[in-house]
Amino acid sequence: MSTNKKIKKAVVLGSGALKIGQAGEFDYSGSQALKAMKEEGIYTVLINPNIATIQTSEGIADKVYFLPVTPYFVEEIIKKESPDGILLAFGGQTALNCGTEMYLSGTLQKYGVEVLGTSVEAIMTTEDRDLFVKKLDEIDAKTPVSQAVETMEDAMRAANEIGFPIMVRSAYALGGLGSGICKDMDEFKTLCESSFAYSKQILVEE
Repeated sequence: MSTNKKIKKAVVLGSGALKIGQAGEFDYSGSQALKAMKEEGIYTVLINPNIATIQTSEGIADKVYFLPVTPYFVEEIIKKESPDGILLAFGGQTALNCGTEMYLSGTLQKYGVEVLGTSVEAIMTTEDRDLFVKKLDEIDAKTPVSQAVETMEDAMRAANEIGFPIMVRSAYALGGLGSGICKDMDEFKTLCESSFAYSKQILVEE
């Protein structure tokens, strides 16, 4: 979705509901992105449900909406604001998932909103563990033996094929929720149950 039109107004999906000690880097990077766009003369619309973040401070964004970062609310704001572009990479997991969903459903294209910065294809490749491993294989990068699975049965089969100890990684979880190393099948089952609670896909690897 790339055009050569001049970007005059952009939506930034913000860092969401932070807790103390969590994801401050998204608030910082989002604040820097907003300042950089302002320097370029781009009008910025921030969507961020958390009033306690730095990026919602007066003067950083031109307009702030304190609404959940979900496809429904983001689409309503796009309808109202008519932006030229949207940035997905500054709001952590919530923003990435929301933006990807809106891109795949055709919503962004429907309103002529260009994804700026990191492309949705790049986000999907790095977030989907299976796609990421395939991309690394294309460039002959050495990687641990791994299998992306979506059910407990497939996870147990992969574990038996690979052998313990095993690393479990959740897809679509930037902070590593539900990831860890297992020494035996009991630990493995417990961690997989936890991982599937966070993500529909997990990676079982050496």
